[in-house]
Amino acid sequence: MPHSAHALRRSHSGAHLRKSDLLSLASLGPRTRRLRAALSAGGIAIGVATVVAVVGLSQSSKAQLLAQLDLLGTNLLTVAPSQDVGGPQATLPKLAPAMVARIGRVQEVSSIGQVNAHVYRNDRIPDANTDALTVYAADPDLLTTLQGHMAHGEFLSAATNRYPAVVLGAETAQTLGVDRVDGATQLWLGHHYFTVIGILKPIPLAANLDRAALVGFPIATVLLHADGSPVTMYVRTDPDNSLSVASVLAATVNPAHPAAVTVNRPSDALAARAAAKDAFQNLLLGLGAVALLVGAIGIVNVMFIAVIERRTEIGLWRALGATRFYIGIQFITESILISLLGAVVGCLVGVVTVAVYSHQRQWTTDIPPLALVVIVACAAIVGAIAGLYPALRAARLAPIDALRSA
Repeated sequence: MPHSAHALRRSHSGAHLRKSDLLSLASLGPRTRRLRAALSAGGIAIGVATVVAVVGLSQSSKAQLLAQLDLLGTNLLTVAPSQDVGGPQATLPKLAPAMVARIGRVQEVSSIGQVNAHVYRNDRIPDANTDALTVYAADPDLLTTLQGHMAHGEFLSAATNRYPAVVLGAETAQTLGVDRVDGATQLWLGHHYFTVIGILKPIPLAANLDRAALVGFPIATVLLHADGSPVTMYVRTDPDNSLSVASVLAATVNPAHPAAVTVNRPSDALAARAAAKDAFQNLLLGLGAVALLVGAIGIVNVMFIAVIERRTEIGLWRALGATRFYIGIQFITESILISLLGAVVGCLVGVVTVAVYSHQRQWTTDIPPLALVVIVACAAIVGAIAGLYPALRAARLAPIDALRSA
């Protein structure tokens, strides 16, 4: 109180209340009622931590997606026949890959063909237990076109695609319980045993291959009675000419019925899935805003209690010459200090949460510094608004009434 009285005497004598004096007076309540101030700041901290975590995880996820797209490239096009719902599996003309390869700006073309067979761990498993695994015939250069990678073993080649050899997608290997390639592991495929020569890593731009088993076109035709027609083609183009190539693919693949051919970019699907997460992120941001509102209500309650408990103190300050403005600004500043305390703690919790989660997912942590500044500023504004009405109540107290209530 001596320092506060000295500051107010100086204000009464005509000098303006210094910022250091204002902060000293405003911090008096939080310093003397630490538990109450901590609980009030906790509500703000929860809201700020939620907002920081949502913003940080969103930005880190988007940064990871962009890095992934840059790595995989947005110049991959997929060509498939338009499929009637409930109808038989449609195919593309057998000569379609060769025709597409003649298009200018096309760098690579690979295809997969449907095989009417299922893959099992052995020949004693009932035929009905397919586990939704699909068998495809595949070109040897498919992995290069998709820019995929092997987890174990090797992909099909010009030599192995003529023999009963199979490459498993990542989920297929997990479903069948195959975790290594030793040259002795065989699977029952189309009533024939095939040797597992490789296991793929997940392929983001061709997720259907993760639950597939791949064999060569020649062996699929001989042993599995496939007709050699592709069901999907993967076309890698010049990055600057993807759209122009896409515009002529349908007519090139099926000149008689271009409408029966579907052309798309898998990278667009990835971007669309990322955009679909915005609704969930907006929900989390809404929850953070609600938490901030709850914190603001807590601050209002604390400031009301502070005004009631400090009526005598307020009366003394008014008697020493403090104006209503200085009394009001003191309580608003106190409210802002509590909010800033919660905001700082919330930012630290949010940043740590984003860093830990990003590290676990092997993402690059990306939290815009400007976002942190804006969030802290918003918390300060919330604190100022929350403390406004209690501050007006304190400023309106008459000195004689406040001292009489002692």
